[in-house]
Amino acid sequence: MSDPARPSDVFRAPPDVLRAPQIVDLIVAFRDALVLNQEALNRLNVYPVPDGDTGTNMALTMKSVVAELDLTAEKGGVVDAHDLSMSTLCAAISHGALMGARGNSGVILSQILRGLANRFRESEQVGGAEFAQALAEASSAAYSAVMKPIEGTILTVARSAAEGAADALTMVATLLEVVVGARNQAAIGLAQTPDLLPVLKAAGVVDSGGSGYLLLLDAALQVIDGRPIPLLDVEDSAPGQLTGRRASDVGTTGDKDVSELRYEVMYHLEADDGRIDSFKNAWVAIGDSIVVVGGDGLWNCHIHTDDIGAAIEAAIEIGRPRNIRVTDLLEEAAGIEEERWVREAKGSDIVDQSPHANEPVETALVVVASGEGIRRLFLSLGVQQVVTGGQSMNPSTAQLLAAVEACPSESVLILPNNKNIIAVAEQVAPLTSKSVRVIATKGVAEGLAAAMQYDPSGLIDANAAAMRSASAAVVSGEVTRAVRDSTCDVGPIAEGDWLGIARDGGIVSVNASLGETLVDLLGQLVADHHEIVTVIEGDGASAAETRRLTEWLADQRPHVVAEVHAGGQPLYPYLLGVE
Repeated sequence: MSDPARPSDVFRAPPDVLRAPQIVDLIVAFRDALVLNQEALNRLNVYPVPDGDTGTNMALTMKSVVAELDLTAEKGGVVDAHDLSMSTLCAAISHGALMGARGNSGVILSQILRGLANRFRESEQVGGAEFAQALAEASSAAYSAVMKPIEGTILTVARSAAEGAADALTMVATLLEVVVGARNQAAIGLAQTPDLLPVLKAAGVVDSGGSGYLLLLDAALQVIDGRPIPLLDVEDSAPGQLTGRRASDVGTTGDKDVSELRYEVMYHLEADDGRIDSFKNAWVAIGDSIVVVGGDGLWNCHIHTDDIGAAIEAAIEIGRPRNIRVTDLLEEAAGIEEERWVREAKGSDIVDQSPHANEPVETALVVVASGEGIRRLFLSLGVQQVVTGGQSMNPSTAQLLAAVEACPSESVLILPNNKNIIAVAEQVAPLTSKSVRVIATKGVAEGLAAAMQYDPSGLIDANAAAMRSASAAVVSGEVTRAVRDSTCDVGPIAEGDWLGIARDGGIVSVNASLGETLVDLLGQLVADHHEIVTVIEGDGASAAETRRLTEWLADQRPHVVAEVHAGGQPLYPYLLGVE
């Protein structure tokens, strides 16, 4: 199939009307605008660790929508999406948005798109009046999706756009002037977001999701009037542009600050529509930032919570959750652009195979890892398949399933090596005829300890027991750098500070010096009964800092042996495992 980004050069609508081919152009232009500005939109975080969220999630959501258009065209036997009828096109937009929504911002965006599509499908052509009505329906859909709507977010910007379009329609009737009116009022609404939401004012920023919404109107202006898509300037403080550092999209936070809730849980839920209200009420008791959208038995669900188990159990009680994604908001890291991950995931290194990958074994082992050195370490321990992934690079269930199916055994163990990937890995077993066990390793150090106990000739349950015991004995930590000012239990954090993070204790050390943070973290992790410290060097590590670490151990913990490995992992110059 051809890329639906093909301009609608054969059928051009009149300047004051959009038909189905131009709606396709608008959707594709919006996707391209989000991809173009993704890095700028990702300059947000209420957490001090490197994080990329809103820009990536909105861009991925729109990529899913465009992919759905192409798939619908292929199934319909037409040349490409420009040849779809308005009704079929809008159904594809709605379905692609629901199924492809990523993160809080992506779920809200999906409702905005569904609102637009619901109105567009009622007409073969969209003029000024229809566009204004569609913006109003999109705003209403976004507000209705959120359990606790908060002003100063993308919701405010969407409502402002609808009001601007309605005001323009009272004076003129052209499509172009309606969209210009919507865009101008939306920019004013965005500039006002810091006055409406204290967390934005404290950070000195406007809302990131709202900034992304403006690109939807910019895409419409490109299609209607040929105007170029703007490149957002992170240093530009003008209304409608990004300003300075970004705060996280907090569009649905309620009484708690979003930073108090550690995990983001998302999944698709197959359940009767009549049971959704009780499901929402169960979620209200355990979290915030709740968005539940969909209908006709299929729902896209999003929550921030400290209780992952309860968030998933609430779905099991009324239906069937699938495509579960769990993100540790404290540990989630960006800085690596989503495109880099996609290039890796689609390339030949999505799975590294052991030299013995095709030799039959009693029990095979699949691990998730990033960093060339870390992958080599796992392969040297007899692992059959290494799936590329880790911080900000969460592989899908389908990718893990493919690795399991490629293993030369009917029994397969999985080491996810990241809290965010455990729930995804646990979805593999029901999808394969093979016997699968997940060892719930939360980091590379735990994974390496588990892999050390792996016996390819052993039975799966015996392997699993030994590996779980080994991983549980590891005390792990990591060092990364703060990307914005913040606070934590040990005191204030300045942008650029080094953070020592204990996997089970959060941030335990803050210092302007990498070396001081490293030895401070070691001092808190290494006890008298420990014997080995595994040190995995990543991007930003240096021979001098590693030497300082080993010298500190020799002086302060002389009974402990340090094992240093070159891992090559991004964003975290040092990963530590203590046994």
